[in-house]
Amino acid sequence: MTRSLTFLLILLLSFSAFSEEVRPKIGLVLSGGGAKGAAHIGVLKVLEENRIPVDYIAGTSIGAYVAGMYALGYSAAEIEKIMLNENWSNGYSDTIPRQALSYRNKQQRDRFNLPLNMGYSDDKVKVPNGLLRGQTMSQLLQRSTGLVNQFGHFDELAIPYRAVATDLETSNAVVISNGSIVKAMQASATVPGALQPVDYEGKLLIDGGIGNNMPVDVVKALGADIIIAVDIGSSLVKKEELTSTVAVLNQLSTMLTNASTERQKELLTQDDILIRPDVGEMSTTDFTIMPQAFILGEEAAREHLISLQGLSVDKEAFETYLARKRQISRQWLDDIDHPIVNIVFNNESQVSESLLRETLGIQEGEVVTQEKLAEGVAAIYSLDKFERVNAEFIDTDQGRVLSLNTYAKSWGPNYFQLGFSWEDDFSLDSAASFDLAYTLTDLTDTGGEWRNELKLGYEKLISTEFYQPLDYDQAFYSRAKLSYEIKDWEFFDASSRILQLKQKQYRADVGIGYNYVKEGMIELGITGETGDLENGFFPEGLEYESYGGYFKFGYDDLDSINFPTSGNRFTLDAYYRKEYNPTLFYSGLDELKENSLQIELDWRGALSVGNHAFVGIASLATVSKDDGFSVHVSELGGFLNLSGYHKNALVGPHKIFGAFVYQYDLGRDVLGMTDYPLYLGASIEAGNVWELREHVDLDDLIYSGSLYFGTDTSMGPAAIGFGWADDGEKAIFLFIGKNW
Repeated sequence: MTRSLTFLLILLLSFSAFSEEVRPKIGLVLSGGGAKGAAHIGVLKVLEENRIPVDYIAGTSIGAYVAGMYALGYSAAEIEKIMLNENWSNGYSDTIPRQALSYRNKQQRDRFNLPLNMGYSDDKVKVPNGLLRGQTMSQLLQRSTGLVNQFGHFDELAIPYRAVATDLETSNAVVISNGSIVKAMQASATVPGALQPVDYEGKLLIDGGIGNNMPVDVVKALGADIIIAVDIGSSLVKKEELTSTVAVLNQLSTMLTNASTERQKELLTQDDILIRPDVGEMSTTDFTIMPQAFILGEEAAREHLISLQGLSVDKEAFETYLARKRQISRQWLDDIDHPIVNIVFNNESQVSESLLRETLGIQEGEVVTQEKLAEGVAAIYSLDKFERVNAEFIDTDQGRVLSLNTYAKSWGPNYFQLGFSWEDDFSLDSAASFDLAYTLTDLTDTGGEWRNELKLGYEKLISTEFYQPLDYDQAFYSRAKLSYEIKDWEFFDASSRILQLKQKQYRADVGIGYNYVKEGMIELGITGETGDLENGFFPEGLEYESYGGYFKFGYDDLDSINFPTSGNRFTLDAYYRKEYNPTLFYSGLDELKENSLQIELDWRGALSVGNHAFVGIASLATVSKDDGFSVHVSELGGFLNLSGYHKNALVGPHKIFGAFVYQYDLGRDVLGMTDYPLYLGASIEAGNVWELREHVDLDDLIYSGSLYFGTDTSMGPAAIGFGWADDGEKAIFLFIGKNW
């Protein structure tokens, strides 16, 4: 009610200010064109310099964003600062940062490193209807506009505004005139196939360029007497450039958008002004061209300066116009300082409201800033259970209500995951593995999961696990896991393989745990295993079995498992077992029964200064059996794990290892790469393994080092480099995919 009364007062004041001077109503039309949209800001700058008021405004795609910002009351200079300082490329990645994931999800991401959104239910395979979900783009738009998805009619903005999208079902243009401004902007700029369509009033909306790329008719319908239209469409490329599927699809898209633009140009009269910045050859997806596009937009507008100046008003009238804009815009941009009286969860998933409320971190009675709400929304999205998460304020008679909307993944609730790795040192066999997981989720009220995994290649494993959260906040859990694994142990003398053992093992674990923070867990349980070892000397195999209890502790907030620049990862695993093992390396080959205590400690930490990162690695393993052979061993060898040695070349139950790694982000600092880093790295390493505890001696440490180039991408890490050791071992290594 307060906003409506203020709006009416402003209308009365504006009518009084302009009643003495009758002038034509000016409508501004901004077309779509991706990154080239910065040209629109250059045009706005010229309009403001020449005191040309805009009474109505509409846009398509990037034009809808710039038009919406101007309608909200931002000046051209403010939009320029926001738009050119925003990393728009981030809006085209919905990958949850590793640091934001839970401890359990981090471990799964590290193993199953290939990005795959695929599920199976109702007897069919399901995939999303877009490569990206649009979550990050939505947050980017919300952050840059300064809005928290407030609702209202767009006629109530500082300048009446319309956004144009396309109905995916009918291909008709859809004019959005009310609701969420951020949602309207996003719908108008939703690239079909790349971003999932936006659901608006029962319609699936995509980029408006197909339906109406330059909505002259929309602004005329609002009441504009004179149109200023800005066309930043792309030019068609020559046949010599149509050499790929992507090029052909881009050409087709350009044809469709240009056709809709040409239809709108036919509506322009001799009194209207068409501005065409020279951006036709520029890329719509390369956001580094935005500063240049801004200049070209400004230059193009100045070419029409004589016509534009005919629409100019005097200084006093323009100041009155600007004051009216500022007063209205404050109702939208500054109207946030109200406490929340209620939080409503519109939860279209099986995740409990209790967990959502706990994760959101906002309570009734708080005054919620845009930054705090964005953090809460991001935290819920980082649960990795949703396709989209958004929030909005709704003002009611009782006060301000925060409405949180969560949408379950449309390709769930059962999901596939894939992992791949390959490593070669160009001397012995390469090591490759392929991982597949299939998880059935939401099997119980608290979020029970049945997870099945298959690993093929260098190591072979098949496992099934039931993971059962014990409370709605998923802090406590229990799990039961069965697995069968086949693994080769290789023993080397220098670079020559002297012995190879094949281990086949069945294992069962039952545990109960506590996620004491999102980044960490503690678990207690019982474990049992049975298996055999075989090689050419013992083709029938040497059997073994053990059972006992275990304790696990973990904390992990690294930003990357392979090339971290911040955070720490620490794990402690302790097993107390009753073992029945063969005395493989002792006379008699008699069965040996004894208790054992196995302890494994691992730490990796990183910090960075600018483009320089410093990484520390330390690990320790020991088994408290001084007699007999233990099947519970540790391995050294491979990239950043005694880099001069072949992968897992050193095997023993007692291990000490440490490394210091320096990484320089050559890609961002020198080459200007923004999507992925390119590291130039060097390491100093020391470690060894021992068969018996009494043989452990720091004087036996092997010192090693490496030089490498590496990168971390959405498909996983990759590196190539050279490693050497002080005992003469050396290796050229190349790996793609996970490497731990």
